[in-house]
Amino acid sequence: MTARGFAAFPKVTRRVATTWWGKAWVKALADTALDTGLIRLARRYAHAGVVGPITVSPGRLHAQVHDDDTVYSTTVSLPVLSEVQWGRFLDRVAEHAGHIAALLDNDMPRDLVLAAEESGVDLLPGIGDLEADCDCGGWELPCRHGAALALQVGWLLDADPFVLLLLKGKPEQELLDALRRRVAGPLGTRTPVVVSVEPAGQLPPRPVLPTTTPVVLAVEPPPGFEAADVVALMEIAASRARALLRSGTLEG
Repeated sequence: MTARGFAAFPKVTRRVATTWWGKAWVKALADTALDTGLIRLARRYAHAGVVGPITVSPGRLHAQVHDDDTVYSTTVSLPVLSEVQWGRFLDRVAEHAGHIAALLDNDMPRDLVLAAEESGVDLLPGIGDLEADCDCGGWELPCRHGAALALQVGWLLDADPFVLLLLKGKPEQELLDALRRRVAGPLGTRTPVVVSVEPAGQLPPRPVLPTTTPVVLAVEPPPGFEAADVVALMEIAASRARALLRSGTLEG
């Protein structure tokens, strides 16, 4: 499966990237924006729960972002690695059992990333690598919707570095299979990913939405369906639910 879908984050009072690679992602976004005011605005959008379900695929992030009574289709793109670059990166990982164990435990060793950079492989985005495309018509690069989406992806990266590897071009299973071909013996299994959500602050009196359940769910499409189809249905359902909530139809 070359795409993964994640449920929308609910409203939270405050949340920031905590891992070094999540912070590096957010820094790349801030360096690209060159406007601290835009980043502050995007952070408010990200915390407000207006970003819909997120689809992650090689070189692409996508979500619908709700702004007042309008829904905007927002995409953030970044460069993927070539097959030659992937070969260099996988060789670096396979050289040290500790690197493999760390990845399977949802950790991205800093020395692994530095070693990859020495081989000409940049896993983390640099200035200008994150490009947003949104139908809001905003002149900022990125616009507030694209920046809010990118900030939330920093939260996803905190919990699961394989999201970053997918963005750079390799789905998890394909990457693990390539590692198995490079090492002798069993590779091991990945630690299950669990994302906790901070309790939200003052929510509107009607209706009160639950905010304590895990919010990152990998989409496993049923037979005959693609992941993108399932995520599209999730986005439609979320859009209709938000409209009903705003109108008060679900009050009761």
